[in-house]
Formats: sequence, C-alpha cells, structure tokens
Amino acid sequence: MSPGLTFEKEISLRGDNKTYKKVALNLKRNQQQDNTDALDSLAETFNYSECAHEYWNPEEFSLLYGTPLWDQATQAQRVLLNQLYWIGYYSQIISAEIATIFLNQTAAAGLYGMEDFRIVCDSLDFESHQERAHINAFKTISETTEREVFGERIFSYPMKNFASETMIFQDTNPFRERWKKFQLHFFAFLSSSNAFIASQYLTVRGMRTLNGKIVQHQLSQYYEKHADQANAPIPAKISYHHFLDESYHFNNSTLIGHEVVKSLKPPTPFEKKIVNMSIWGCQKDHFNFNCSVNGIFWYEPAIFGTIYKVLRSRAFGFEHQAALDMIDKCFCQENEGVNLAYKTHKVARESYEQYLSDLDFLSPENKGVKLMKQSSIEHYLHTNRRAFQSFKPGA
Repeated sequence: MSPGLTFEKEISLRGDNKTYKKVALNLKRNQQQDNTDALDSLAETFNYSECAHEYWNPEEFSLLYGTPLWDQATQAQRVLLNQLYWIGYYSQIISAEIATIFLNQTAAAGLYGMEDFRIVCDSLDFESHQERAHINAFKTISETTEREVFGERIFSYPMKNFASETMIFQDTNPFRERWKKFQLHFFAFLSSSNAFIASQYLTVRGMRTLNGKIVQHQLSQYYEKHADQANAPIPAKISYHHFLDESYHFNNSTLIGHEVVKSLKPPTPFEKKIVNMSIWGCQKDHFNFNCSVNGIFWYEPAIFGTIYKVLRSRAFGFEHQAALDMIDKCFCQENEGVNLAYKTHKVARESYEQYLSDLDFLSPENKGVKLMKQSSIEHYLHTNRRAFQSFKPGA
C-alpha cells in the first residue's frame, strides 16, 4: 500500500465517546421536543386585539419598569409598557439569531473537516432550522403590534444581513459599523476552515446567550404559571416554546465550546489570540446595562429617540418638554429601574465568569470579565447625562 494511503492516528470525536454521546443525546432530545410547528401555528393565529389588554410577561419585565414613567403610568399604559418590553427584547433576539444562523454554518464547516464530527454539525444545522421559526414568530408579533398601536416601527426592523451590528442600540458610528462588519466576515472566514476557532464560536455564543437564558426562563414562567393556559396571550406562549428550544441550544454551546474542544489539537498562539479577541468583543458589547429593557445590554443614549417617540405617541400623550423631562428622570437620575438593571448586569457578569472559568486558553482579563466589571451606576448616569445634553436640541 502506498504510504499516502496508510491510516494515521487522526483527531476524532469518537476518541471521547462520552462527549459524543452527550452531543447525540442533546440533539435527539431537541428533535423530540422541537417547537417549530407550535411557533409557526401561534404566529399564524396571532390577533393583537385578542390580547391587547393584558400582560405578556411578568410585570417586572416591562419597558422602563421601576422608573418614574412606570410609577406614574396608568394601568392601560403599564400593560402597553409590558408588551413593548416583549417587542424590544425579542427584536434584539432576532438580531442575534440572524447572526447565529450564518455562524452556525461556518462553525459546522470548520468542524466537519475532522473525523466523526458530523453529529456536531447536525446539531448546528437543526438549530438553524429552529432559529428561522423563532425569527418569524418574533417578527410577526412585533410588527403587527407596532403597526396597530403606533402605525410605525418602534423596536422592529426589516430583515438584515448577519454582519450588521448585533446590538440594536449601541455606541457606534459609520466607521465602527464598517469595522465590525469586517471583523465578523473575517471571523466567519477563519471559523469555516479552523476547527478550534469554530468550536470557540460556540463558547462566545454560549456566553452571549447565558444571560438570555436566565431572563427567558423568567419570561416563560408567565405562561407556565398562567391560570388559564389555553387562553393565555399568544406572545407569552411563544416565550415559553422559544425557551424550550433555547435550553437545548445553550447545552449544545457548552458541550462544543467546553468539551468537544478537548478532542482537538491544542490551540496555537494565533488561535488563542482570535478567541480572546472574540470574548473581549463580547465583553464590550455587554459592557452597558439599560433600564429601558432590563436584561438587554444596550447603550442607553442610543434609545433616547425611540423612547421619545413612545412618549409622544397617542398612547402616552406627552408634550415635547414633558417628554424630555421624563427621559431625564428615567435615564439621568438614579431610580429603582436603574438599580434593577445594574443588578441584572452584575448577575450576568458573575455567570460569565463562572462559565469561562475552565477554559485555560483564555486571558485573565477575559476569564475574570474585567472589562464588564468596570461598568457602574456612576458611569451609566454620567454617560447618559452627557449624551442627553446633545439629544435635547434634536429631539
């Protein structure tokens, strides 16, 4: 036999049969409980008028909960703020899942070049199929509601490219947007041909969705504990079914990023550098916290215009100056909503630190989420006050 045809010892996931079985079992269970048909059916039957006068989430998951706006809102306005939280939150999830669909495929391409890694790729393919149903359900509810209540988009947006800014509201400009797009394209190129970088995309994905998993569990509880589940609002049902899918997605992220990676060759200095840059980028994206949609790490000044639009709408009826005064009270002065948002951010960074603790190829700055730990209420208020002075003339 020619030397070129001999069987050499090759990297194979089967070499770690325990992990292989875990990935296979997670995929099997995800397929068995797949919520795609349920989500499609719910989206098709959604009628805003049938749930326009009730909460879609637990009360504390409402837009600007705990702020002066919430304190003075009527019951009808509080219901709308609760619904707007759902729309704002899941509009951000749409953005993340658009990127996930594409990057799942580049990661699968990078891992498929290894022996016996098909089960990992099949898991990522199946997730992408589910993400499309998630996006359709979220967009249907959000766009229908905004059209009927406001007659224009508030948090929703047309479909976009995966390399667009993932965080809807952030501190950016045209140059930063182009640079971010280049970075995402470059990472996609690397992960599609490098198994280690591909595997660590799942660590980044797991980190980005860890706080989401915590929040989404609480959102799902509104339906799970509803006194009349059959007649619970459709958006609450969608939260529940989405969480069931995402639980398996998070398990997959952890298995691939933390356990499957052990079947690969040790990373080179270049590979370590790329992964550490990716984790650092996640820290930058999650540096901020916001009381508008608590649990999403948006850059608050970027949302001033959206909140101004909500306040000036018929549903709230604020005059120009009164709307500006309310934005000042909610975002530029310490209140319960700000403190609750900071508490959520603190829980998230502690969870991230624990999640990354066993990855010895990460830098101390990333394992200790040191950038995120620099975020504070003082910094938040200072940033918002400075930005608000620039916002007022153009409001």
